[in-house]
Amino acid sequence: MIQRPGKIVAIGLNYMDHVRESGAEPPAKPLVFCKFTTSIIGDGDQIKIPRGLTERVDWEVELAAIIGKEARNVSEAEALSYVSGYTVANDVSARDLQFADVQWVRAKSLDTFCPLGPQVVELDDPQNLKLITRVNGEVKQDSNTSEMIFGVAELISFCSHSFTLEPGDIILTGTPWGCGEFMDPKQSLKDGDVVECEIEGIGVLRNPVVEI
Repeated sequence: MIQRPGKIVAIGLNYMDHVRESGAEPPAKPLVFCKFTTSIIGDGDQIKIPRGLTERVDWEVELAAIIGKEARNVSEAEALSYVSGYTVANDVSARDLQFADVQWVRAKSLDTFCPLGPQVVELDDPQNLKLITRVNGEVKQDSNTSEMIFGVAELISFCSHSFTLEPGDIILTGTPWGCGEFMDPKQSLKDGDVVECEIEGIGVLRNPVVEI
């Protein structure tokens, strides 16, 4: 279980393939939102879907960068030196709430909606890593961090010019194509599913799904 950070900073629409599948325009600058830290669970823990709140829960594999030292007004050239390690994240999203609320915080911050793990590792190059999501063994997302519009260094620099990043803070760097919401027909997680998010060089984050 990763220690609960001071904040989880998340980035929306940061993969060109995801922008294309969602029909959106590529952002001119990073689209920043947050997930509440109470959404964090670990590898093997249950993703709990509250059926009284949501019917359309989606998966999003993401590379998570963990800040190792205080970062304020950091240059892009120095930004990666502020990372203590990387892990796998699943930015679980209640799509019906997300689109109804317009802003995204509630839909992405329900309890258990931020699985992290299975381990924290150091990486030389975060911009050439394969990412895969499987649901019940079936591949849903299959991409590479090279598809990022704004790389990890640029994201850290951008955020640090707006607010201080503190040790332990986590930056979720966006998800690639293959989200269930944008499939035809739409696909959503349901009771009994098992979600596996894998990133090259880090490992597999595996979480069962239950409805409550």
